[in-house]
Amino acid sequence: MKRSWTALAVAFISIFAIVGCNDYGNTFQNNTGARINFLSPSNISAGSPDFTLTINGNGFVAKTFIEWNGKQLTTIDTTDAAGNVLAVSAVIPAALVAKPGTATVLTQNPFSGAGNNGLSNPVTFIINPPPNPLPTLTSISPTSIAPCGSSCAGASFTLDLVGTNFLASSDPTQVSQVRWTSGATVTTLVTTSVTSTDIKATVPGSLYSAAGTASVTVFNPPAPQTTPVSGTPNPQGGGGGSSAPQTFTIGASGAAAPKAAAKSVLESAAEFVAEETPVVSADGRYVAYTAYAPAGVTPADHTQIFVHDTCEGAPAACTAKTSLVSAASDGSPANGDSTSPSMSANGRYIAFNSASSNLTEHDSSGRQIYLRDTCAGADSSCVPATQIVSTDSNGALTAAESILPSVSATGRFVAFLAIIPSHAAKAAGSPANSTSGTTNS
Repeated sequence: MKRSWTALAVAFISIFAIVGCNDYGNTFQNNTGARINFLSPSNISAGSPDFTLTINGNGFVAKTFIEWNGKQLTTIDTTDAAGNVLAVSAVIPAALVAKPGTATVLTQNPFSGAGNNGLSNPVTFIINPPPNPLPTLTSISPTSIAPCGSSCAGASFTLDLVGTNFLASSDPTQVSQVRWTSGATVTTLVTTSVTSTDIKATVPGSLYSAAGTASVTVFNPPAPQTTPVSGTPNPQGGGGGSSAPQTFTIGASGAAAPKAAAKSVLESAAEFVAEETPVVSADGRYVAYTAYAPAGVTPADHTQIFVHDTCEGAPAACTAKTSLVSAASDGSPANGDSTSPSMSANGRYIAFNSASSNLTEHDSSGRQIYLRDTCAGADSSCVPATQIVSTDSNGALTAAESILPSVSATGRFVAFLAIIPSHAAKAAGSPANSTSGTTNS
């Protein structure tokens, strides 16, 4: 009997020894290693490059390693002056986050006999879909129509939009939208066809019953993002946003308004820019527009470019304000008409054309293209400045007249139309006393 009790005691001691040591051969192993509090980052966009994952928690020891979906990673310790391991980190290869989904992250402490060996609690890492692109709207057709008046019931027409980065998806929440803005009213049009470069949308009669103008934009919704519990938002976000607007005219004679006589390119372009429309930043915070200078701004007999900060999406301390854009670097307003603003995506850079001669030290004549750095979103060391951009590599003016600027989303590139005088050659067989005219090209 004594020997039986002895054998039973030895068995119990062996079982408790196995559980206490928690060796890796123990099939009843629990999460007795370190404790993970949070991951940094806790989520990322699919398709991101290599990045460093840091695990914060307690109970880490020397040679603790990170596991990503069961794969052991090369791990680096962060220690204090006493050599205690405060956090562990590892480089996550781009191949592991190439597609949206999730990954299980945990750590494993080596056997030390201190009772803290083994696995940590598992934490889920989120791999979000890649951010959606910002759409670019290059043209719409038609650009005008006669108002339907009293015959609007059941009336409609198809608007064709051409551009790039449009979203076509079986998920209705991830399809590009066409937005028609008239005054303060924004209407999302019904689309009948969406490809990456072309959208067809239906405009109901109620939107063109009376003469006026409307602004047409394409909006890409952000890609769906998931933030893990106790995690931080994805710093890259879901992307998307609104394109630069195109103007649609609702006029009594529609798009084919006849002209009394043929006009030069410059005259036609002047008519085009005469109907000014505002431009808005990608996040909707900044609005740039053309207006006659208000009282107190001289010279008051010229059109100027202004930008209004609506504070949309800004910190609570932001105060809405309007600033002069068509100004020299010292703040002096333009001494000639300024028109056609074009804004970068973040609202910082605004391009415009101006007939002024005082905006820069460059000797300019006629309408030229200028770029204003408003310093919106920049740090306090930034000073607003204006530069002329319609010049060649030697600093000479590109053309006698330059109009219709279009600035890229980052503000780096500015496209514009250059009006260059050219002499028309005499036609063969023309009378000897005929003279060749000078036209704009």
